[in-house]
Amino acid sequence: MTLDIKNLAFGYGGRTVGENASLSLESGEVLALLGPNGAGKTTLFKTVLGLLPVKAGDIILDGRPLSAWSRRERARQIAYVPQAHAALFPFTVLEVVLMGRAPHLAPFSSPGARDRRIAMEALGGLGMAHLAMRPYTEISGGERQMALIARALTQEPAILVMDEPTANLDYGNQMRVLSHVRALAARGLSVVLSTHNPDHAFLVADRVALLHASKLSALGLPKDVLTPASLKQLYDIDVVIGSIDGSDARLCAPRLTTPSIRKGTDHGPPERNP
Repeated sequence: MTLDIKNLAFGYGGRTVGENASLSLESGEVLALLGPNGAGKTTLFKTVLGLLPVKAGDIILDGRPLSAWSRRERARQIAYVPQAHAALFPFTVLEVVLMGRAPHLAPFSSPGARDRRIAMEALGGLGMAHLAMRPYTEISGGERQMALIARALTQEPAILVMDEPTANLDYGNQMRVLSHVRALAARGLSVVLSTHNPDHAFLVADRVALLHASKLSALGLPKDVLTPASLKQLYDIDVVIGSIDGSDARLCAPRLTTPSIRKGTDHGPPERNP
């Protein structure tokens, strides 16, 4: 399953957020998208999912325009993991994950034994099986995020779109999710994910795209795209990028600076009256 975006303009309402965006996603590839807050990453993803209309350009899914696919067909091919999800009704975790089977069920039908098995396998792969019968409203924010990933995997998609999937996770679960992403790609699943952490892109991405000033400013291998200069442009911070023990693995670290206090502006604590 391939995805091609050609000269895409995207936005919402009367506002255009990005334009002239072109990229492709091959089977088994992990593409990481980086950009500052408000750059339009989520809007781009929602346009690719067909949740927002295309303002200009084309989105081609496996050789067919996205508009030629029905909503059910699209949902069988592309799954989405949003940044956050408001828990309003106390479904169990398993029930939330089973919602990912909806594109595969006939109208008004209920999930069967096979659907439950697929959902439990997704939960088990993420170390969440023990929470299957817990109310979704009573688990932590990080656990909810993991449940949303399990729900997306339960759709059995060919393409997985993940909007900052590690944002609410502790360090251990971040690494587990990234390891799972690489394992899914090895099985032929295509993954496009957004992140603010260059190290995550170095760890899992085959290619990296940078979204800045309403355009895709760079696209290529992580080692070529993620440079001190490009990250300075994105986030207005100086960074150092180096290798680990001389290997090909790379890490990014910020150069922190101490804000200076102009002379004469710090007068100390107020004087106390005698």
